[in-house]
Amino acid sequence: MQKNNISSTLYRTPFSAAYWKQAAADSKSIRMLTVAALLIALRLILKNFNIPISQGQAIYFGYIFNAMGAMIYGPIMGIFTGFVVDILGFILFPSPYGFFFGYTITAMAGSFLYALFFYRTRISVLKIALAKLSVNVFVNIGLGALWNSMLYGKGYFYYLAKSVIKNLVMLPIEILLLYFFLQLMIPILHRMRLTPKQPKDRIPFF
Repeated sequence: MQKNNISSTLYRTPFSAAYWKQAAADSKSIRMLTVAALLIALRLILKNFNIPISQGQAIYFGYIFNAMGAMIYGPIMGIFTGFVVDILGFILFPSPYGFFFGYTITAMAGSFLYALFFYRTRISVLKIALAKLSVNVFVNIGLGALWNSMLYGKGYFYYLAKSVIKNLVMLPIEILLLYFFLQLMIPILHRMRLTPKQPKDRIPFF
């Protein structure tokens, strides 16, 4: 009974012992491991699928399922799934430049950040926007420019400038897609007993 009460709790922030205790418990759950495996497979299928919208810009969908998975099973499992997705992705779709562990760190960091914003908390439009902004700025732009400068020789700020333009242009579209997807999926996930019930049927702004 106590386990059910903990699993239905919504936390205000991830900065509590109870939050991390629940995340640790979910990372050991057979059910959560099964869900993680299914979402890993789905993310690998969608890895190279995109909809081009302009030269050099395209809409990818893997991040949507990454965010949903992080919301279900939390930051500890999120780090693990990011690691597995990157390793299996390289095995299935090898890069001509070889394997680089920096991109593995990127995948792990993205899943971790989504979990900090979405796992067992009240979802809002503001949190969705802040989560995607954080991933784009700190992971895609910050780490991405660092890895590119290490691999391809040009200066950090060269890749930073290119990445800022690309990620900030796509940000509003990505936020909207993530909002509509989570609005659709949250009631379904609750009925499947994968996530706690949200206070409102519609995702509020704040």
